[in-house]
Amino acid sequence: MKKLLLAGAAAFALSGYSGLASAEQLTVFGPWLGPDQENVEAVLKVFADKSGHDVRYVGSDSFEQQIVVDLEAGSAPNVAVFPQPGLASDMAARGFLTPLRDGVADWLRENYAAGDSWVALGTYKDASGADQFYGFPFKNDVKSLVWYVPENFEDAGYEVPTTMEELKALTEQIVADGETPWCIGLGSGAATGWPATDWVEDLMLRTQSPEDYDAWISNDLKFDDPKVIAAIEEFGWFARNDDFVAGGSGAVASTDFRDSPKGLFSSPPQCYMHHQASFIPAFFPEGTAVGEDADFFYFPAYADKDLGTPVLGAGTTWVITNENQAAHDLIAYLQTPEAHETWMGLKGFLTPFKGVNPDAFSDPTLRKMNEVLLNATTFRFDGSDLMPGAVGAGSFWTGMVDYAGGKPAADVAAEIQKSWDALK
Repeated sequence: MKKLLLAGAAAFALSGYSGLASAEQLTVFGPWLGPDQENVEAVLKVFADKSGHDVRYVGSDSFEQQIVVDLEAGSAPNVAVFPQPGLASDMAARGFLTPLRDGVADWLRENYAAGDSWVALGTYKDASGADQFYGFPFKNDVKSLVWYVPENFEDAGYEVPTTMEELKALTEQIVADGETPWCIGLGSGAATGWPATDWVEDLMLRTQSPEDYDAWISNDLKFDDPKVIAAIEEFGWFARNDDFVAGGSGAVASTDFRDSPKGLFSSPPQCYMHHQASFIPAFFPEGTAVGEDADFFYFPAYADKDLGTPVLGAGTTWVITNENQAAHDLIAYLQTPEAHETWMGLKGFLTPFKGVNPDAFSDPTLRKMNEVLLNATTFRFDGSDLMPGAVGAGSFWTGMVDYAGGKPAADVAAEIQKSWDALK
């Protein structure tokens, strides 16, 4: 474990939160190694300097397995950083988590864009079945993005669409101009099919209510419900039309997702748009400058549906797994602009906190992505990650490959629901 600071001050009150904090040792366990570990340690060091606590971070690439072992063995860290809210919910139901203090949920509602969404994300049932607020969201990711090459749009006279209706019209216009609008690839080795789940989740949020989305990921709304089938077929509008996809619809399932955006950069372009999360520039051609050679826009909502501006994403949830005062002090510190702005000045950090100074971002691309989060009226976590693994990382993936290959959406949805029923 890396020690960030030896305790200095004897007592400290954090950001207006009452109660003096006696110096304590605080262990934080999370999923980050490498550069992200250095970044989270930078944030924790500022907290340690201000609070006097002796703060230590441990990272692991097998966090999900290790945290369960540690909790069951009674050797948990004070704070654990969960990439999967579903796993945190499971641990809360087993009595392993400590609810956050009164007022934290209200703070989120008031200070995070789409605040109710974030409170819901961190609310789980305790061992008695009662809802409690456990999880503080800190460090988030955005999936609702469409990537494009500005020069290609400019040369063709295309404007960035601001509604789904405009996006569909642009798709048809590009075909009318003799070009191909989309590059889509579902290939990912043993995980082939997952990129299509992001499409379907985004389209569920744009065709159905947030409540329907929540019911879908809990299976209260069955996978073969007409609302879900309709969202799958919306994906098919883009992916199952030979004229709309580079290589034709038959290439969608076999094209590796890492290779699929490369068509944006060929000359002449093989496609004009690519739907993918914020990480995809890592697979752009070497030397591609995001914001210049490539850019993105928000995957838009329908103008004729009253569903606001939904955003699909992911991120980490911070929970208390071995309570002490220092753990509550850390959660209080995460409610300060300083905690967010410290990481904003580094890399790989987005936040829905409306109180931060956007000038703190060191990267203009991240600043622009963060505007997507701040403009959200609804945020929902990646649905497949919240479903049982056999579905969200199993039958949903394979079902989308089958659908891309021509199988009817209703048949695919029925098979996925059958796999979910088999778990009950």
